[in-house]
Amino acid sequence: MFTNDRRQEERTGRYGTPRLQYLQDLVSQFQNATAEEMKEKIAANLANFAYDPYNYTFLRQLNVLELFLDCMTEPNEKLVEFGIGGICNSCAEPANAAIITQSGGIPLVIQCLSSPVRNTVMYALGSLYYLCNASNKEEILKPEVIDLIKKYAAAGDVNINFSNLANAFLDKHVSGNK
Repeated sequence: MFTNDRRQEERTGRYGTPRLQYLQDLVSQFQNATAEEMKEKIAANLANFAYDPYNYTFLRQLNVLELFLDCMTEPNEKLVEFGIGGICNSCAEPANAAIITQSGGIPLVIQCLSSPVRNTVMYALGSLYYLCNASNKEEILKPEVIDLIKKYAAAGDVNINFSNLANAFLDKHVSGNK
């Protein structure tokens, strides 16, 4: 459920931690964590917060979008999954999409299309759907990327979710080229 100021105040209570402070604490915990499992849990938690538009300003202020992109460069597949999940959850917002693209996120998202982790591929397809626009379509709509997305679109018998997302992407961004 999406949050607003009144609902957030009700949930936090008089003595609760304000959302910005809570998210700042999570970011600090992530930065100070040495155990991979702890980093994974915190990245997953942050990715969940990226789903709610109420948090977008906080996430930008705390550079959480860049943290997600950093996760996507890690060898740990769970961190990659949660990083691209956070990107996918937040990139429908134009201000977030601008930060993601300006921070070099498009090649990282494209790289996730080849992941062995299903969720990572799903999040990558969803992210590209929202990130692709007139200013970056040449970077995204490369023949090798389109070919891969077309393979996912044709995989309806294997994974209908891949097929549906890939077809939605092709319908929106590559009309007439299926």
